[in-house]
This record gives sequence, C-alpha cells and structure tokens, in this order.
Amino acid sequence: MDVFKIGNRIFKSRLIVGTGKYKNLQETADAVKASGANLVTVAVRRVNIIDTKEPLLMDFIDPTKITYLPNTAGCFTSEDALRTLRLAKESGGWNLVKLEVLGDEKTLYPNMQETIKAAKILVDEGFEVMVYCSDDPIACKILEKIGVVAVMPLGSLIGSGQGIPNKLNIEIIKKQSNIPVIVDAGIGTASDAVIAMELGCDAVLVNSAIAKAKKPIMMAESMKNAVIAGRQSYLSGRMDKTNIASASSPINGKINN
Repeated sequence: MDVFKIGNRIFKSRLIVGTGKYKNLQETADAVKASGANLVTVAVRRVNIIDTKEPLLMDFIDPTKITYLPNTAGCFTSEDALRTLRLAKESGGWNLVKLEVLGDEKTLYPNMQETIKAAKILVDEGFEVMVYCSDDPIACKILEKIGVVAVMPLGSLIGSGQGIPNKLNIEIIKKQSNIPVIVDAGIGTASDAVIAMELGCDAVLVNSAIAKAKKPIMMAESMKNAVIAGRQSYLSGRMDKTNIASASSPINGKINN
C-alpha cells in the first residue's frame, strides 16, 4: 500500500494547503474542500484561532475532520518560534507543528542556525516537528538526526511561484532521507506540483498558488489532481531516456513495396 505517514499519523492526501491570503474564511474553506487536503497549515500569529469575538477559522474548517498544522510564519528568531508553538499547544492541544524561522523579510529564506536550534528544543519537549528548511542535503540530514518527523525544503522563495529550479538538491534530499520530504514554498502551478511528486517527494505544500489564482477553488482541485498524477507517475517508473529514436510500432510484419 502507498501510505503517506508523518510520525504516527496517516493521511489520505499528499497535498497540504495553507489557510492564508484568501479573500475570506469561506473562500479558504471552499478551497480546502476542493483540494481534498487532510492537513492545513495555520499561521498562529496571523490566523484567528483564539479570539471568539471575531470569526474563527474553526467555524469554517472543522479541526475534527481536517488536521491543523500550526506554524511559525512571521518568526525571525528561535525564541519567537518556540513561544508561538508553545502557545498553540497550550491553547489548542496541537502537538504536530510546522517550524519555520525566517532569515530576512525580503527573501523569507530560512535561517538554518536558528531553525536547528529551535528544532532541538521542540523535539526534546515532545513536539512532532515538521521543518521548513533550505534545500541543503546536509541541513536536512542534521534535522533528521535531531528527530524531526518531516523536512520541508523550499522549492523556491515563499510566494514566488518560481517552481523548483534546483531539482537535483530535492532529489538528493529525498534519496538520503528516512522521513517524509515535502516541498514547501515556490509552487506556482499544477505542473510544479507534478514535478515535485515525480522527484519522489512525499507531498507538497501549496498556499499562494491557490489563494492568489484568479479562480482559487478551481486551482485547488487542479493541485489535488496534479499531486495524484505526479505520485502515480513516480510509482510507475518512467521509461529510460535514450539519444536515439525508437519506433512506437513494431517493424515485424510490415508491408514491403
């Protein structure tokens, strides 16, 4: 069976979607439904999950049916990230979390020194940690040895829609990893998601490509189909590449002039 497992949790869908950047919470919920995702990221510092005086995400996306993945979007130090995830655990009981510690506001590239520092502490505290990280095979191996449950190397810069320009690094990370590898950031269209899955990745995380599409609900469904197609293509085993042509039809029994 082709099982997608993170820690001790099994998910049907290999598409993870974000809940930010939509016009409103209803559109968010509609996109999540169309995507078929079982796991959604929630930026604890930006999405309302506590203040009952304002619309709550839980009123639109049922956390008993869809797994929430609190993340530390907007955190630039390990201290801020730790504080944010401890708050999420205290307020909602969430133990499966996504860690991201950003390096600067322009690129939103991960600060790996601070990320590794926070990951060690969170694992020691009993969190199941999924980590947004650089597409560096060495850094990913360090995170795996720390005990995180998944590494999430960026395809390209967050929200850039540039796809996966450095496919080789992603492929190396996947081949060396004994935990799930999930492409996070940079997915711009369905073909990018297919490529990630054909590289052997266990899943992809998509937010901006869906939320900023002209038709977000249609794009969400497109991403669902792309992830399924890419996974099936990877499992099928592609044909070998050759430098010469090979006729599609056999030449035996052909009619001679």
